[in-house]
Amino acid sequence: MTSRRDFIKKSAFASAFVLGGLPKFGKAKALTYSTNVRKPIVLSTWGHGIPANDAAWKVLSSGGRALDAVEQGVMVTEADPKNTSVGLGGTPDRDGHVTLDASIMDEKGNAGSVAFLEHILHPISVARAVMEKTPHVMLVGEGAYQFALENGFKRSAQEMSPEMKVAWEKWKTENHYQPVIDKNNHDTIGMVAMDANGDVSGSCTTSGLGWKIRGRVGDSPIIGAGMYADNEVGAACATGLGEAVIKICGSHLIVELMRNGKTPQEACEEAVKRIAKKQSNYKTFQVGFLALNKNGDIGAYAIGKGFNYALAVNGENKLFDSDYLVKE
Repeated sequence: MTSRRDFIKKSAFASAFVLGGLPKFGKAKALTYSTNVRKPIVLSTWGHGIPANDAAWKVLSSGGRALDAVEQGVMVTEADPKNTSVGLGGTPDRDGHVTLDASIMDEKGNAGSVAFLEHILHPISVARAVMEKTPHVMLVGEGAYQFALENGFKRSAQEMSPEMKVAWEKWKTENHYQPVIDKNNHDTIGMVAMDANGDVSGSCTTSGLGWKIRGRVGDSPIIGAGMYADNEVGAACATGLGEAVIKICGSHLIVELMRNGKTPQEACEEAVKRIAKKQSNYKTFQVGFLALNKNGDIGAYAIGKGFNYALAVNGENKLFDSDYLVKE
């Protein structure tokens, strides 16, 4: 499976430096810092967060809402046919179907999500339509697809690529039709942002775990697991093995920890340690968290090495490596 690191060349940074208006980093608590100029700001997971942040920044830098920024930002990733963890280019389930999950949440506490959605290019926009046009929070499967069509979304002509079909056939032969859970089978894009008014919003979208059992849904569309925003406190998002994140309500946990006085960095670290404490097999998979508080402070932390994130602030958009728990 193609890694997100194949999408964009990873940036590496020294243990202590200052880059333009971006924050200072040190060896120990590398990510416990303030962004100095506190708004607007956008933060997203993985290398594909760089182009997503560019789109979000266009909204924020012109005075737009954080909600619009987090939608338009992740739409870039959804539309990338080469991305194998987000959108219709994603790795299929074990039956050869690409199913999509997404969620979005605004500064007023409104939320919408879709899960097990097929054939629609932008599930994040369907999730926003659920939020704004229905009394519900989540629609799934055929119901979500029907709702999308009724609200002007078109069935995409994009199908599984010939290369992905070959990979799927090979996977079935080599893995005996069993889902593979390891450190490489994850990815998504989660994004949190604060606009010039100080309002926060978040989004999350994914094609889910590669080769999953048909019908499986991860954390990304679950409000409070894959993403959560509270305008009194801040916002958080997750990436990695969704089952592990769901079990601790990861993003909501981080926001509540911040509400109770933790910095975003401390809150992300506590969430990862909670997984390690509660789930004995934590070294076999990856989870990463991002957080942003109302002061513009951010946090990032993961179980293992390799999680990176994109930060756009003060007109600059850069990729950083996250600190992590398992140093082995």
